[in-house]
Amino acid sequence: MSKQTELVGLARTTKLDEVNDAYDAGALSNRNMIINGAMNVAQRATSATGIGATAVSTPTVDRWATNLGSTAGRFTMTQTADGPNGISANCLKIDCTTADTSIAAGEAFILQQGIEGQNLQRVGKGVAGAKQITASFYVKASAAFTFALELWDADHNRQITKLFTTTTDWVRHELTYAADVDDGSSPFDDDNAASLYFGFWLHAGAIFTAGTLNSEAWADYTNANRVVGIDSIFSSTDNNFFITGVQMEVGPVATEFEHRSYGDELARCKRYFNYLPSGNLNIHAHNYDNNLSIADVSFPVTMRASPTMSVSAGTGTITTNISGPSGFSSVFNDVLGNHINSYTADAEL
Repeated sequence: MSKQTELVGLARTTKLDEVNDAYDAGALSNRNMIINGAMNVAQRATSATGIGATAVSTPTVDRWATNLGSTAGRFTMTQTADGPNGISANCLKIDCTTADTSIAAGEAFILQQGIEGQNLQRVGKGVAGAKQITASFYVKASAAFTFALELWDADHNRQITKLFTTTTDWVRHELTYAADVDDGSSPFDDDNAASLYFGFWLHAGAIFTAGTLNSEAWADYTNANRVVGIDSIFSSTDNNFFITGVQMEVGPVATEFEHRSYGDELARCKRYFNYLPSGNLNIHAHNYDNNLSIADVSFPVTMRASPTMSVSAGTGTITTNISGPSGFSSVFNDVLGNHINSYTADAEL
């Protein structure tokens, strides 16, 4: 056997071993527990300005919320067609528009995604046999910054944080977090509530930075230890931050970013937020009794929970709005000529 044949055989064996390892770890698909990591779905808007005054909101890209505390900093958030080749055409961009260099103790800016406990059971957290978690993502920025990615167990107030450094080019970061065996008392709840917040910290005051970074093992959280050593996106209006290709998977190895179809990702997002704008929906009410008419709408996917609704009527006056995770009924105060032409349904974590 020639040396070249031996090398080809070795390469094939190595690749097969990698596939087997991935299969043993769970599956070749559905590895990524993050929804909309490619930043492709933006039902609400593709751009929002002046963000920073509201504590928690999801201004643009679906499933990515901004969590802010007390800062005077403001920014524009956009879905931007500037993703790294082969990963995604889109990314989420944060552009500082108002600086905040006098950082008060309680200030914070987290870009985060909440994850349902029932979608995290494969981690086995808090019990014997708990698994490591590996996060990977692509980022670039206007300069070199040190930021943090925190995993926060919302069920038991435990957390662990890793730092990463940006450059002006797209770089993939791979961060592996220790398994949390604990004493068997902190498994994720098996329900539809937020059990884990996957959060990028881009700004923080002394309440969150005055201690020693908790990076090697999960611990009952102490605010001072959460994001020690990070820089601030609000240090200058020249600052910006781009991110895409976000993945969280079980095990100690970062596999290639899992690409999902737009339709698949959109359906996952609609579990949390569902929007049909005017012109896309024209549901006529039917006679309910001699004084009322009713319009029934089924959501395209069952939502996480009964959503907060906003409904626009083409004609007539809506007097009652009854919502549930599978759909809603709008009741009008007369019999004929009524229809719904748009709605939003929000069941975000």
